Amino acid sequence: MKELSLNVLDIAENSVRAKANHVWILLDETETELQISIRDDGCGMSEDFLARVTDPFSTTRTTRKVGLGIPFFKMEAEQTGGWFRIRSSQDPENHGTETTAFFCKNSIDYIPLGDIVETICTLIMGAPAIDFIFEHKYPGGETTLKTSEMREILGEEVPLSSPDVICWVRESLRESYSDNQYDAS
Repeated sequence: MKELSLNVLDIAENSVRAKANHVWILLDETETELQISIRDDGCGMSEDFLARVTDPFSTTRTTRKVGLGIPFFKMEAEQTGGWFRIRSSQDPENHGTETTAFFCKNSIDYIPLGDIVETICTLIMGAPAIDFIFEHKYPGGETTLKTSEMREILGEEVPLSSPDVICWVRESLRESYSDNQYDAS
């Protein structure tokens, strides 16, 4: 993929398909490193599927026979000298999946984060009932968005997928990044 935010979108969409109620998207960034974690409370993966999930020919989709999102995310992290980890559980008391990738930003193979703001907006538009928790820590600041807080303020009668709400989310995130002098595009 041309930017890591597209990997975030792909992995988070897996969480939506896994019927998650909550999806945490956590980015922890320094001048030289970026760690991206996407965690959910969805149905989780079987141990057998988890063992094969980084194989491009393993997918739960019925529309095609390959699944490239997780294998590409793993490859992109490892090409920078970083690492990749995925954990999942179907335990009724503690179910869900956590995907974490660590990137060395000084590597020639590091691709940019890209437009994470549009990724978050796309996720909210596509799955407005899910509670998304987005946190990005970076040199000089932190940007956070929690859809549960938005829902408390707006009430249930205003859908989070409303164009006015998405416009506000976009402007709010961009303003937060701008205030902290971070280029989020």
